[in-house]
Amino acid sequence: MSDVTVAVQTPALLGEGPSWDAENNRLLWVDIESFKVHVYDPATGQDQAYDVGEHVGAVVPYRGDEVVVALRSGFHTYHLLTGELQAIEDPEQDKDINRFNDGKCDAKGRFWAGTMSMNNESKAGSLYCLEQGQPVRTMVQGVSTSNGLGWSPDRQTMYYIDTPTRSIDRFDFDLTAGTIQNRTSIIHIPEEFGFPDGMTVDGEGMLWVAHWGGGRVTRWNPHTSELLQQIEVPADQVTSCCFGGPDLEELYITTARIGIKEERLKETPDAGSLFVIRPGVKGQETHAYGSQQ
Repeated sequence: MSDVTVAVQTPALLGEGPSWDAENNRLLWVDIESFKVHVYDPATGQDQAYDVGEHVGAVVPYRGDEVVVALRSGFHTYHLLTGELQAIEDPEQDKDINRFNDGKCDAKGRFWAGTMSMNNESKAGSLYCLEQGQPVRTMVQGVSTSNGLGWSPDRQTMYYIDTPTRSIDRFDFDLTAGTIQNRTSIIHIPEEFGFPDGMTVDGEGMLWVAHWGGGRVTRWNPHTSELLQQIEVPADQVTSCCFGGPDLEELYITTARIGIKEERLKETPDAGSLFVIRPGVKGQETHAYGSQQ
């Protein structure tokens, strides 16, 4: 199945981290290597890019035109209209070669985001949790490429991807305390699928996984480890996905151009673009930073 269309035609070097801003009916996403936060308005088809001056691994809604970003130099608020960055905390001040990668908020508005080494050092990153008014907590250590995150609809399970492991892991999740325990590998991604990258969880509790080097997004049952669906994407480096739109029926898919030879880019000219598809299932809402439910 592939009815993917291009939502934003753009040569993003490393498109990532899509996050639906329900308050403003728009999609936030980033181009990590171009230091850009993108804001896409589906109603107008307009996509606005904002230069934040350094690697930006993830963006989540906050309040109005303020968002929270996970930059190479830690967590910040960023005002889209004024360009003002305000530092919150940098949990890796002593790790110059690391940067943040993927992240999103849980149902209590805590921002979970992880890091990775920029020179491919193994297990140099960690997964962190930023809660408003609290110091950043380190949740998982020894991570190589912190990537996809998601929660089950009953909010009792958190899913997590450390890309080089080819594994999708589950944790028991305590929403009230914001804690995780009992890590278990539940799905192993075959080599021919590429590497598991970003992830989202739909309203039925199924996992949607983007495949770096695999040119696809897949849907899995986390209870049975069964592959349910595949969506082909006309770009090899598929990085992440999230549900958006007024009824959360659109699946937005980010892609990248880095690591692709010129000849291949001629065959896949839309690599780096933002894609969209209506896969026939609804997503869960994206939570804004600091929101309490």
